[in-house]
Amino acid sequence: MQVTYCFVSYQLFSILTTRFVFLTNLHFCFCLQPNGLLYESFSVYCPHDRLDCLSLLQTEDILIDWTKPLFINFIHSDIMNRIEEFYREIGTLETVYGDVYMCAEPEEDISVLQLPDEEIVMKQLNQENVETIHNLYPANDMEDIDIFNVLVNVLPAYGIFESSSGKLAAWMMQSYYGAMFSMQTLPEFRRKGYGYYLAQYLTRIVHARGYIPFVVIRPENDASQSLYMKLGFRKVYQTTRAILTPKSQG
Repeated sequence: MQVTYCFVSYQLFSILTTRFVFLTNLHFCFCLQPNGLLYESFSVYCPHDRLDCLSLLQTEDILIDWTKPLFINFIHSDIMNRIEEFYREIGTLETVYGDVYMCAEPEEDISVLQLPDEEIVMKQLNQENVETIHNLYPANDMEDIDIFNVLVNVLPAYGIFESSSGKLAAWMMQSYYGAMFSMQTLPEFRRKGYGYYLAQYLTRIVHARGYIPFVVIRPENDASQSLYMKLGFRKVYQTTRAILTPKSQG
């Protein structure tokens, strides 16, 4: 896997940070490939009371080439709305929204669930599990399997397995910083409480490692919202992923 890198020219960094806009330009080699294409990815950070400064993006020509397909990965929806206002003249946008739920402090009055029965066991995931996890990941057309290999190697990632067959039934992983994601349960193992157990366990692990646990949940996913709110998570803002396609390539 090639190394991901981030660059911001010193002169542009000084200009942007003076105006309270911070732009990072990232090139994920073989990682972000929506629609089978390699997209350049960038993110934008801006204080909420300085959103007018985002007009700087319209004339940005050092870090962003608006004539090429672009991928925006999880930025605040208010920032995305400002970008969308001027990008409509350039091309089209495909957006996916997610609500960010954060747990500043795990609930102390929730007793740690015990595994439901002796026929299953929970343990750290390994490389042999990555293909199964990636195949069922909802955004696997955007995230390359190599990302999952790295995460399983270096960060907490747990699965619940059938004791008799060793089959992986459910799983969840920590991503960068306190992010928790890819909680999935195979259809034949659903409605057994495995997802709740994994979410509770990983929340405590992530918090113990010094991070603030958070998850991104689709707005229409009432079940996941309910689960995490029981664990002490609260919605803090809405985020957006977007694919930007210029008219010349539409």
